[in-house]
Amino acid sequence: MTAPREKSFKPQFHLFEAYGVELEYMIVDRKTLDVLPITDQLLHSVLGEYLGDYEKEPIGWSNELALHVLELKTTLPVPSLERISQDFQKEVQDINHRLAPFGGLLMPTAMHPWMNPAKEMKLWEHDNSPIYAAFNRIFNCQGHGWSNLQSNHLNLSFGNEEEFVRLHAAIRLILPLIPALAASSPIVEGKVTGMQDTRLNVYRMNSAKIPSITAHIIPEVCLSFEDYHDKIFNRIYKDIAPYDPEKILQDEWLNARGAITRFNRYAIEIRVIDLQECPAADVGVSQAITEVIKHLVQEKWGSIEFLHHFHEERLKEILLETIVSGEHAMIWDKGFLEAFGWKKSPQCRVKDLWVHLSEACGLHENAALAHILKKGTLSTRILKALGHNFGRDELADVYRELCQNLEKGTFF
Repeated sequence: MTAPREKSFKPQFHLFEAYGVELEYMIVDRKTLDVLPITDQLLHSVLGEYLGDYEKEPIGWSNELALHVLELKTTLPVPSLERISQDFQKEVQDINHRLAPFGGLLMPTAMHPWMNPAKEMKLWEHDNSPIYAAFNRIFNCQGHGWSNLQSNHLNLSFGNEEEFVRLHAAIRLILPLIPALAASSPIVEGKVTGMQDTRLNVYRMNSAKIPSITAHIIPEVCLSFEDYHDKIFNRIYKDIAPYDPEKILQDEWLNARGAITRFNRYAIEIRVIDLQECPAADVGVSQAITEVIKHLVQEKWGSIEFLHHFHEERLKEILLETIVSGEHAMIWDKGFLEAFGWKKSPQCRVKDLWVHLSEACGLHENAALAHILKKGTLSTRILKALGHNFGRDELADVYRELCQNLEKGTFF
């Protein structure tokens, strides 16, 4: 997570008029691929001081809680996702060039395959360090759920309360389907975890001490701004108060559900997307998700009121299946399938549902989506490349190839 460094502003954009994308990368040793905790040194090399933000257009940099993670983000809202993959790709290559004197480079995917957080995690200790220190004191961030998870955060704008309600309802519905498209974290501490999206599994439990912070990952049904504050923010602030007497953490970014409403920027931020192998893949996944959300918001398959009938625990059951099995998960909830216009059968594989959505939403030119639907999620492709019996050398070979995909902007 990133400490907040943004000012509130009035709504400027209506639905689907503005987007923001944030991609988190690991810095690793160029030779060994071990995590390399030098984000502060990298930022110092361009800023001349230890600050957490390098603000420039079109892509800026930010530190994260862990000292080996760097976030790249669109500095300003963009009117389209079409061209930003090129901006991110250029930035990745520039950063790799700057990391070379440190003996480092960027690594993609949502989790480092052999990092041991208990031994290797180092916390950011510069600006905004009291926020990170508070999280560490309360939750102990020496674990995978805090220090070894990289994601793609997609921000979608809304211009008023009515647009918020529609957008929030649509996003809630698609969250369970996202791991079947974006899972990239099948290996932890050198071993196959048995889950396609291990990042989400550790993420959903990282605040277990105060369950309301992540809740069921799927946000609650919210019918107004006030409803959202009552059901989510007020509950979180009340629950953390005994652990945070100085109120360091009582802000909207404390909410850690799979989609969080950022009223200070009038956007909803989707946080369940695993990082892919290159920006073209990340942006392609974001575009696919956005187009499905548009169809839901426009009530192409059913009313917004119908979407409000899906309780978060009902959706969580589907999410848990896709966390484990990715695109191979089965959906048995007929009503959920109907919400996406699926009428072929009372159940289906998530992969087949995504094929249906690709056709229904006109996503034929989305190269990243086509690659995923043909070859499987990045988790599936990583496991296939590793085979049944692999050791550290084979693991390093596969992840070195992924680093090359990132540098070149190619699919794995």
